Amino acid sequence: MEFQLNEEQKMWRDVVHNFCQKEVAPRAAQTDHEAKTPMDIIKKMAPIGLLGLPVPEEDDGPGLDYVSIAIAIEELGRACGSTALSIAAHSGLGLNPIIRWGTAEQKAKYIPQLMSGDYLGSLALTEPSAGSDLVNGVKTKAVLDGDTWVINGSKAWITNPSFSSFITTLCRTDENARTRGFSMIIVEVDREGLIISPPEKKMGLKGSPTNMLSYDNVRVPKENLLGEEGRGLHQALATLDVGRITIGAMAVGLAFGKPIGQHQSIQNKIADMATLVEASRLLVYQSAWLKGNDKPFTTQAAMAKLFASEASEKAAFEAIQIHGGYGYSPEYPVERIYRDQRLLSIGEGTNEILRMVIGRKVLAGE
Repeated sequence: MEFQLNEEQKMWRDVVHNFCQKEVAPRAAQTDHEAKTPMDIIKKMAPIGLLGLPVPEEDDGPGLDYVSIAIAIEELGRACGSTALSIAAHSGLGLNPIIRWGTAEQKAKYIPQLMSGDYLGSLALTEPSAGSDLVNGVKTKAVLDGDTWVINGSKAWITNPSFSSFITTLCRTDENARTRGFSMIIVEVDREGLIISPPEKKMGLKGSPTNMLSYDNVRVPKENLLGEEGRGLHQALATLDVGRITIGAMAVGLAFGKPIGQHQSIQNKIADMATLVEASRLLVYQSAWLKGNDKPFTTQAAMAKLFASEASEKAAFEAIQIHGGYGYSPEYPVERIYRDQRLLSIGEGTNEILRMVIGRKVLAGE
C-alpha cells in the first residue's frame, strides 16, 4: 500500500498551500467577523483550478484525482473554515451532480458558470422538517404541467444560494412512490416565485452563508430535470457520499495546529492531537483513493467524515485549553476554529446517522 503523495499531488499541495496562506488566511478573521463571503478571493481561485476541483479534462476542468481534491479542501480548511465550506459545497454539492448526471447541454451551460468565479454551486436537499431523513421529510413538490415543472415548498440551511446562478433542488415528483418518488431539478435563481431569505445567524462558519429558500409556483422547463426522473434520492445520497470526503478533509485542515509549549502536559496534548489529525488524514485519503479508483467507498467516506469531524472538535477544544484565557478571545484564531468545526459533525449527514450507516454496512459484511 502506498501512503505517500506522488509528485503531482505534492506540487498541487504546494500551489494550493501558497495561495491559501497568501490570499485566504490573512482574511479569515475578517471573513468571520463580517460574516461575508470573500468573493474577490474566490474569483482568484479560478485560474489555478480551485473552482473546478471535480471537473474532468473533457469538460475543460483540471482533471484532478480525488486525493488531490481532498488536499485542496484540507489546505482551505487550514486557512479559513468559512471559505473552505463554500468551496467544498460548491465542488461536492454544486458541480458534482451536474458532472455526473447532466446532459451535454446542461454541462456546457452550467459548468463554465461555476468555474468562472462569478458564482458558487448550490444544492437544496434539507427542509425545515427534514434533516437527514430525506425519504419521509422532503415535502417540496414538483408537478409537470405540459413542458414545465411547477415547484412548491421550502428548503432550509442551504449553502451558497445567494451566490449561485442556479440551485439544484430535490423535489418529490411522485406521491405514490417511496424511494423512487424524488427527482433533482435545476432551478435558476432568477425564476419568479423563488425567494432566498437573508442568511441565518450561526455560531461559526459565518463567512459561508446558509439560507432558507421558498418556492411559490416556481416554473422551470421540463429539460431542467437532472438525470432520470425518480432517481433524485439516489442522486442525493451518492452526492452526500462524495461530500463526506471533502467535509472530512476540511476537518483535518481545521484540526491542524502548531505546538506552543514545552511543558510535558502540553506535549502530551500535542501528541494526541497530532495522532488524531494523522489518522483522520489517512481515512480521508483512503476514501478519496477508493472513489478515484471506482471502488465502493460509502462506508469509508462515512468513517472518514465521522472520525475526522470528532477529531477536529477534540483538537480545537485542546487548542483552547493550551492557550488558556487567550484561547477564549477572538484575538486568537483557535476561538474561531472551535466555532467553525462544530458544523462538521452535523453537515453531510449527522454523526448519529453516519454511525447507523456504518453499523448497517459492517453487519452486512460490506
